[in-house]
This record gives sequence, structure tokens and C-alpha cells, in this order.
Amino acid sequence: MNRQLFALRILFSILACFQFSLSYADSRGVSLQKEKDIVILHENDVHCNIDKYPRLTGLRDSLSAFSHVLIVSSGDFLQGGTAGAISGGQYISDIMKSVGYDAVTLGNHEFDFGTEKMKDLLTAAELPITDCNLYDCETGKRVYAPYILKDCGSRRLAFVGVTTPSTLETESYAFYDEKGVQKYHLCKDSLYTVVQRNVNDARKAGANYVVVLAHLGESPDTINGFSHGLLAATNGIDLLLDGHSHSVVTNTSVKNKDGKQVPIAQTGSLFANIGVARISPSGEIITSLFNDSIPLTPGMRTKAVVDSINALMSETVNEVICYSPFPLRILDDTDRQLVRLCETPVGNLVTDAYRTLTGAEIAMSNGGGMRTDIPAGNITFGNILSLLPYENYVCVVEVSGALLLETLEACCSGLPYESGDFPQVSGIRFTIDLSSSPRIKNLMVYDSQAQDYLPVDLERKYGLATINYCITGGGFKNKLRNCKILKDNLFLYSYGLREYLKNNIGGKIPDFYSKPQNRIQIIK
Repeated sequence: MNRQLFALRILFSILACFQFSLSYADSRGVSLQKEKDIVILHENDVHCNIDKYPRLTGLRDSLSAFSHVLIVSSGDFLQGGTAGAISGGQYISDIMKSVGYDAVTLGNHEFDFGTEKMKDLLTAAELPITDCNLYDCETGKRVYAPYILKDCGSRRLAFVGVTTPSTLETESYAFYDEKGVQKYHLCKDSLYTVVQRNVNDARKAGANYVVVLAHLGESPDTINGFSHGLLAATNGIDLLLDGHSHSVVTNTSVKNKDGKQVPIAQTGSLFANIGVARISPSGEIITSLFNDSIPLTPGMRTKAVVDSINALMSETVNEVICYSPFPLRILDDTDRQLVRLCETPVGNLVTDAYRTLTGAEIAMSNGGGMRTDIPAGNITFGNILSLLPYENYVCVVEVSGALLLETLEACCSGLPYESGDFPQVSGIRFTIDLSSSPRIKNLMVYDSQAQDYLPVDLERKYGLATINYCITGGGFKNKLRNCKILKDNLFLYSYGLREYLKNNIGGKIPDFYSKPQNRIQIIK
């Protein structure tokens, strides 16, 4: 049997086995004669894993003969990996243009390059953007369409896009001009109401089904809205395709405001899966995942673009910088993001590079700025760019001991939950006592003259090396926003680590980076 045909048979066998479904056919009056399945292929949080896009278009090509097939994205595609870092997002724009998306919403990391550059990249990609809660402050109008309508035979689908309002904090710089005037906002205080209004409008426009493309996530701790909360507060949504929390969610439903079960799905991250949502002619909605275990012929047009970009990047990313006899991990074996929870050897390495290259007394970096493991063996510049993919520049600011303590307290307040603000550090040691308030105890700062760690002096001014995102971009809970900048935009953080590894470690990662060094102790 043809491998591709076999793969498709597996796919639809999987879909047929799902017991979870919702039927709306009786209430909608849609003619079932000669109707084909509607298949929605969806992805989220791809973060520049470009090699999997040809599978996405290949799956669409394979299914199109006997289904209406649509491709959608729930955000976080422009940044987070080597291709985005090297090209400033342009390579991702080129690839997504080749895919031919039907609807796309924005994740928080689309704003990493600033809103104006994001808009240019999305326009160049000819992407159909929907975002019902992104507004222009000056005009009071939406920046993008609140919903997109797609006709599939006699049925009409509406895709309503929504972006997490937490982007206003995590990528705050993207919402202001150089004078500090806010240019854009995300309706953080009325998110669910805004979504409901646009769902209703889509219904009035003739939509038989309303699908929300949400970059909200699964965590109830998310400020100003999460996917389950959205469904519980609204009605009229038939399917929610989520992103942001990098969760793998399928065969799951949430009760809406009227008590009806609404399916929700999310694919993980980095194209671990392609999401498949099937709407049958009778109105059943079934969700599934399509992963690499199923063989598939890639879409050749997209593959040609990806191959071309890989060729352009190869000389840069394949440059060998040094050797490591052990992996440098940001994740544990259960995929918890350790850099957002505790001290890590890779965080120690990165912040040691900042401190050494800048001559600062202290260095700190947010765990959320470190994105992938580096495997044992030769470390290439591509590995470094995957670990540190964003356009972050290392700076040195002046902080008092009191502000340093306050910043650490704020950044560790989320434990035991993961937080992108959790600090990886160099030149300091401290204890986090989860049972007390305040949590930070025994803060010590390395003194080069004494060649030892001494108790922090709350009145003294220290030089702190960190990335500009943690100063003016919303990182570290905005605690450093008003600090005096001593050295501004010295080097990209990825290039700083590259220089440190090439010139300061003798060609091999030292053994003491194979485990934590008790810079941060956590007491439960």
C-alpha cells in the first residue's frame, strides 16, 4: 500500500475512534447532501521550527481531494528560534507566505520586534490576520479584522482571533513609541466581553460555526484571561484552538456559559504535532493530533522555500564554537522548564558570560529568554541562537542593594509555578524560602577584593548586567525600568555567549557547569 495513503487511513482511523463529539446539525439547518468534511489543520507556538512547515502543507494537499481543508495558526511563529533570530523574522514571513494560511492570530512573541516591524512582516507574508482585541489607541479602531469568514460548500466558518493581554506586560515596549506614548492596547480589562461581541457579530454575518483562535493558554493564573475562562464566560463558540501554554490538549471539552461542552485543542510547541479538527457533514467536531510517527509526503513548494533558507543559514549556524561533554538543559525529563523554576547550569553559563564581558559585579537574566537545550558534543552557533533567539542586547544598569532584593522578591513570587521572570544569576547567592514572606533570604554579593561572598549592602550601588528586555521591555516585573543605564546595548545576548565560549573557556565547557553551584537554594 502507498505509504501516504496508509498514513491517511491511520489518521482517519484515529478520528473515527474518538468518542467525544458535538452535533449541531439539527439546530443549524445545514443541508447534508453532497457535503464534505471540513478539516482544520492548526498549529501553535511553532517558534521558528521551520523544517516542519512542509509536513503541514503536505497534509493539506493529501486531504484536499475529499475534504474542505483549512490551515490556521494560534500564534507565536515569528520568533523563538534560529531562523527568526538571524533574519529578524523575514525568513518566517517568507515560509508562511508559501503555506497559504486561511486565518492566523497573534501570539505575544509576534511583538518581539516591535509592533510596526511585526505589521510589515505580516503584510509581506500576505497572512490573513484576525485579532479582535488589538486596538490602535489613536484611532480607536482594531488593527486587524476581528474575524475571518470562510465558506466551505454550503457552510460558513468564522475564525475569531484573540491575543493574551499579558503581552502588554511581557512585551510592553512594543505598545509604546519612543516618547513613551502608548500606541496600541489589548483590552485587558474586558477581554471576554470583547470576544463575545465579535462571536455574536460573526453569527450575524452568517457563520454556521465559530472557531476561536486563542493565544491565551491553559493556566488559570494568567492575568486578564485564559482559554477555559473564556469559554466559561461566553456562548456561541463551537471550537477553541489554543496556544501560549505549550500544552498538548485534545479530546477535551469545557462547559460554556450555557452549560454546553465546547471542544478545545492545543498542539504543544515546536511542531511536535499538527492539530486536526474535523467537522463532519452532520456537525460532529472531533479533534486529533498528527505527529511525526505517521509518514507523509511534504508540500513541495514550502519545502523548496525551507530548503533555500536552510542553505542560506548553514554557514552561520554550523560554525563550531566549542565542545561540551554534557548537555546544557533548560528542561527536565518531564519537559518542565527548569530555567523558570530554579538555578540551572545553562543559566549560570549565560550570566557568567554577561558578567565577564561587561565587568559588572552582578549579572541576571530571565529564564524566559532561554528557549532550548544544547546537546552534548560540538556546540555550534546555531545551538546558541536556538538557546538565545531574541533580539536582546546586554546592558549594565546601576541598582541599589535594596532594589536588587526587591527585584528578586518579585521575580521569585510565582514559585512553585513556572515564571519567565525567574532569575538566572551570576555574582550573587540567595535562598528562596517558600514558606515565608518575604521569601528572599541571605542575599550575598561576590566581592572581588575579598574573593568571597559578602552580605548585600542595601544602600550601596551595584553594577548589574542584564538584557534590555529586563530593563525597558517588561521583564523582571518592570523593577529595573527607572534604573540609571551605565552601559547601553553592548552586544546581542547570543553573540555575547558566542564570544565568551570562544575566548574564555579554552574550547571546552568546564565540568563545574555540569550541575548547579548553589547560587540559588530553595526551601519548601
